[in-house]
Amino acid sequence: MKKTAIKTLAAATLLTAAGANAAIIYDGNVTPDVIFGGGNANGSYTIDRDNGVELGLRGKLRHNGSGAPENTFNSNGDGTYSFDAGVAPTQSFPTAVWSFEWSINTDYTGNNQLKLADLSFVLGLDTNPSLSTAFTTFDPIHANNPGSGNVCWDHSLGDNATANGAGVETNCGLATAVADYATNLTDYNVAQNSWKPHWFFPVFDPTVDGTYNIFLAAMNTAGQELARTEIQIIVGQGGSAEVPEPATLLLMLGGLLGLSRRFAKNG
Repeated sequence: MKKTAIKTLAAATLLTAAGANAAIIYDGNVTPDVIFGGGNANGSYTIDRDNGVELGLRGKLRHNGSGAPENTFNSNGDGTYSFDAGVAPTQSFPTAVWSFEWSINTDYTGNNQLKLADLSFVLGLDTNPSLSTAFTTFDPIHANNPGSGNVCWDHSLGDNATANGAGVETNCGLATAVADYATNLTDYNVAQNSWKPHWFFPVFDPTVDGTYNIFLAAMNTAGQELARTEIQIIVGQGGSAEVPEPATLLLMLGGLLGLSRRFAKNG
């Protein structure tokens, strides 16, 4: 059987593999390590390991003013991460003091032979600072990168033997960028990155208290979800409940008044 056929079979049968419905791991280490940048520590990830796929998310204090790598994650041990509201030291608006980091490993056990090219992914970013949610979603591996305008990202890529900070990055400025990136997705099973919220939030104010939900999911070729992890970033005092618009509030009050009259009449 050809290698590509083996991969297709593996992707189709993953849902019946051992490890399905695994519990979420809090404050865990991703596999093989943190492979982006230099001096970035592992740990404090909220992780799902299911069907041979590992997905991790964490919040992180992005800037400390010293210029040295920052390894403060402010995890609360339950998938939530707390940070102060405000603009990051030495940075300008709208750069927040926090960022979020994600990790994808399509074959963390080394058994299913799947590469990044074999699955699809969804990253969901809640852009509403209130307790209500408004998600922006996209595939962080296969969608067009808004920065380059094509399917090429500067993720750090690797495999289960890649050392800390030793990930391979595609140069999206080259004429061959799209082809180079596509080739890398067929070669590697690990992708990671560290992102600031204002890069992807249509409107973002780092000085506002808020609660932001972030999720990451992986799907096979049939569209079945194989693994999913999610975190919550709590900024300042966190988000508050949204107050209805005046017109909506009047309709609600009118409805409640109508109900009270109905109960009074039938009482």
